Amino acid sequence: MRRSLLLFVFLFTCAAFHASIATAQDNRVFQVFQFPANQIPVINGDRSDWDLVPEGFTVGMNEVWDDSKKHSETNPDNLDFSVTVGWVKGMNRLYFLYEAYDDYWDFSKPGLHNDTFELIVDSDQSGGPFVDRFHPNQSLSEMDRYFSFHGVHAQNYHIFTPAEGKDWTLVWGSQPWIKELPYANAAYGYDFEPGESGKLTLEFWVTPFDYAGNDPSRAVESVLTENKLIGLCWAVIDYDDVDKEANNGFWNLSKEHTMYGNASYALPFKLMPLDSSYRKPIEAEWAFKLIDPNQRRVAFTDHSYGEVTRWRWDFGDGQTSTEQNPVHEYAEAGKYLVVLWVEGPAGKSRMAKLWDVAVK
Repeated sequence: MRRSLLLFVFLFTCAAFHASIATAQDNRVFQVFQFPANQIPVINGDRSDWDLVPEGFTVGMNEVWDDSKKHSETNPDNLDFSVTVGWVKGMNRLYFLYEAYDDYWDFSKPGLHNDTFELIVDSDQSGGPFVDRFHPNQSLSEMDRYFSFHGVHAQNYHIFTPAEGKDWTLVWGSQPWIKELPYANAAYGYDFEPGESGKLTLEFWVTPFDYAGNDPSRAVESVLTENKLIGLCWAVIDYDDVDKEANNGFWNLSKEHTMYGNASYALPFKLMPLDSSYRKPIEAEWAFKLIDPNQRRVAFTDHSYGEVTRWRWDFGDGQTSTEQNPVHEYAEAGKYLVVLWVEGPAGKSRMAKLWDVAVK
């Protein structure tokens, strides 16, 4: 018994070491395009909203491989697809455009036998297993592992392409609520029937969660910020014969097949800043925080865009400052109009906020 246990530990350690080496050798980093706030994609199956995204943000079939080993190389006459990911500053949403050509679209059955875009999301890059079969404590019952662990710190969306006569995605876990509004939305564009060839457009967005249990009131959304790295991965499961249970390929972005249940095998995606072409050369912006309500002390933080060489604050009570990030103490309670002027080589800008700063 002891020898068997030692052998199991040794084999498990070797497998984990091999997986970590394989993952460490994958140095790819992808980018997530930031949409301007006035050009957020409409989820309607029309890809025209994505025309402003540069080609460099699109991930094509040159980045995937068939780890079912049914195909040694890609063949665009059989299957061709690309994925583009976007985000909007201030919104904890990830937007996706999935475009695919298939010579045989298989989607007539109500179950898992369906051409599929499988997506995993691990926005805080917590890594590690997240499905019940990989739970480190296998002494728990399957359903205990499912409800307490499956899809909690990372999420798997088994998206049917297309979904006809069934829900747009299986959320592989005990939290199906995350695939519905206000947490997700999806739309398709296609004109083929089951068994035919053709092109499909899928637009959708999802909300990533640091914690997504079966009770939405306890869920914790992932906070998306500029230049943050998040973990994403996907695979396309291609079926080409409705009468055969086996698929015709598992086209994986990761080098590890078990990416579907282990977030350590996701790839880093960087949430990019807004492209300069959508901004003025200089823009004043600021935020504040009440740091001592008893003394009415407020910390102001400059978030202006562009090269700024001079700052001028008007706190709305007759007091001013030329510091970049001043702390101001109000003598009287009230609601104040606070204004920041900034100046630099590219010009001047002003940002006023009326009554946002209020102290008792």
